[in-house]
Amino acid sequence: MIDKLDMFIALAREEHFGRAAQSMGVTQPTLSAAIKQLEDSLGVMLVWRGSRFQGLTPEGQRVLEWARQIVGDARTMREEMRAARQGLSGNLRLAVIPTALTVVSDLTAGFTVKHPGVRFTVLSRTSAEILTMLENLQIDAGVTYLENEPLGRVTTVPIYAERYVLVVRADHPLAGQAGVAWAALGDLPLGLLTPDMQNRRIINAHLTEAGVDIAPKVEASSTVVLISHVLQANWATVLPLRAAQIFLKAGDLAAVPLTGSDASHAVGLIAPYREPHTPVLAALLAQAQSISDHRVP
Repeated sequence: MIDKLDMFIALAREEHFGRAAQSMGVTQPTLSAAIKQLEDSLGVMLVWRGSRFQGLTPEGQRVLEWARQIVGDARTMREEMRAARQGLSGNLRLAVIPTALTVVSDLTAGFTVKHPGVRFTVLSRTSAEILTMLENLQIDAGVTYLENEPLGRVTTVPIYAERYVLVVRADHPLAGQAGVAWAALGDLPLGLLTPDMQNRRIINAHLTEAGVDIAPKVEASSTVVLISHVLQANWATVLPLRAAQIFLKAGDLAAVPLTGSDASHAVGLIAPYREPHTPVLAALLAQAQSISDHRVP
């Protein structure tokens, strides 16, 4: 039953029988047969079928909620038994917003010192993608914004507060300033993250509050792309200070505090709202809390 529920979750996620089968490492007929057997055992139709996948029935939507809970609990049980035999080990899958990628090592590096049997896979994703992946059991936890947009039913641990700076080349006229107002950014050639990023939506809100309407010279899903344009074209970008710090060490760039509004936004670890958590995930939450104690008032 667990395997069939896992395949059903994959089908709901991929919305395509072929892609779902591929993601599960089985053939499409095997997956289709598993879904049909699941329907027969539950006595309801779960999937609208035609020449292709046409969505879940109302009963399918409800079963999907149960499937996520049951499969998640089964995985937790297996992980707990493995920890009892072997100690903390295995692979933890994290999805992280781009502006927190340079911070996540503070969480993972310290954790692996305490628990050397644990490995990490870290993926860069938008805040919306992180929530979807967590819901679909594709990741174990995420690092994302905690306040600005609904998170749903998750466990959260704040780690640090984002504060924004204008990043310019060291020879830029603004490089030596003590601060620059959000309202002044309308006169600058800017590179910003793409509109699907929550960071960009936050920045847009601050610019709107300051009465500024901008058209970025470049939009990218990577902070590396933005920094490369600052260095090459002498443009500017807006980043959280902690995301910018790794680029500032060489001395080619400067960070100028942005003034005019209290632009502070909490970033932290999120995990499924489930008790108990796997031993590994419980340890990661504790590690995040130890960092939070030092960084978030």
